Amino acid sequence: MGIFERYLSVWVGLAIVVGLVSGLFLPDAFSWIAGAEIANVNLPIAILIWLMIYPMMMQVDFSSIRDVTRQPQGLFLTLVINWLVKPFTMAALGWLFFHYIFAGLVDPQTAQEYIAGMILLGVAPCTAMVFVWSHLTRGDANYTLLQVSVNDLIMIFAFAPIAALLLGVSDIEVPWETLLISVVLYVVLPLIAGVVTRSILGANGVEQLSARLKPFSILGLLATVGILFALQAPVIAQKPQDMLLIAIPLLIQTYGIFAITYFIALKMKLRHDVAAPACMIGTSNFFELAVAVAIALFGLNSGAALATVVGVLVEVPVMLSLVAFANRTRHWFDHA
Repeated sequence: MGIFERYLSVWVGLAIVVGLVSGLFLPDAFSWIAGAEIANVNLPIAILIWLMIYPMMMQVDFSSIRDVTRQPQGLFLTLVINWLVKPFTMAALGWLFFHYIFAGLVDPQTAQEYIAGMILLGVAPCTAMVFVWSHLTRGDANYTLLQVSVNDLIMIFAFAPIAALLLGVSDIEVPWETLLISVVLYVVLPLIAGVVTRSILGANGVEQLSARLKPFSILGLLATVGILFALQAPVIAQKPQDMLLIAIPLLIQTYGIFAITYFIALKMKLRHDVAAPACMIGTSNFFELAVAVAIALFGLNSGAALATVVGVLVEVPVMLSLVAFANRTRHWFDHA
């Protein structure tokens, strides 16, 4: 394990600090970065995520996809957690914390908006970063691609009805452009690039190139973390208490969903390279979609938008801790 991987948590901590300081003292530079987006998809962040995803996409072997479908348990687990458990537990936690535990700390209208933002996060399973988490846990690239693809397909039909049900509204307008562009940027283009690279270099060449690119992938992760925190530095400085209040139920939700999914994966005797990505998909969120819908429904400066942004900030450090846990407990799955 190289110096980047060995001290990844330290580098992420430094990236967060640098991002916060840079965002406060160089606001104009990050205002320009924030404006470089299409359909609420930030292009600089998309490029960095693409660079992180590309090494894993090179591992995809389409000739093996048919074998993946013979092991449906991991896919079934992901779908159950994403669509029958996660949205409803997120709504329940939001309701519990902001209607009862934090009732005296936030006014009712703001509390309702925070709950709405949490719900939007819970209904949007991850599309992009899960490839990174899967790669860091040495997940099966073919299986991860299948899981993400099926979830994206279901999201087209299920996102709006479930969000409408939990939010208690009937006029949710899904930003299809955001959804489409995100899938193209984070799944289709890196996959095409990976397949072309694999066809040119072959399996051995891909392994060598992937090893050379690993430090750059981690640098891309650190740059993404830094930019995310820089973009939100003014909000963090203005509302530190509210950020903390939102983060608490989000942390409980994230660790709780992972624990449930990991336990079930153990009981199902899944292979670790299937179980780890399945848990990561069930735990992480498609934050671009959640942020876009929150802004469209409640406004740019709403509590719902703030809650989705807190979800973005919480996710990377938390998911890295879960990656570390999954790697340390790989031996639990020796039975599979």
